[in-house]
Amino acid sequence: VQLVESGGGLVQHGGSLTLSCAASGFTFSSYNMKWYRQAPGKERELVASISFAGRTTNYADSVKGRFTISRDNTKKTVYLQMNSLKPEDTAVYYCNAGPERWGQGTQVTVSS
Repeated sequence: VQLVESGGGLVQHGGSLTLSCAASGFTFSSYNMKWYRQAPGKERELVASISFAGRTTNYADSVKGRFTISRDNTKKTVYLQMNSLKPEDTAVYYCNAGPERWGQGTQVTVSS
């Protein structure tokens, strides 16, 4: 099982980024997928989730209306489109495919 995140970086307050998570080693289209984030000194928190077929999505209140999770099962990739970014969105972002299935994370830094 491998999950590889990409797309993080440094962006100004109000900017946008799109994160990608490429999956391999398991039947991607059978798994619900999630994005988490962890800021320095804080616990890891669930940001967004998407059902295996992409029909159901859920978001943390803190990102609702600004972030969009999507997936392409043909490419075995899940995305997180992040708009109107705020300094408090600064964190390492991880994709997840269930217990013990984590990527290495990608750093997102939003400058004020």
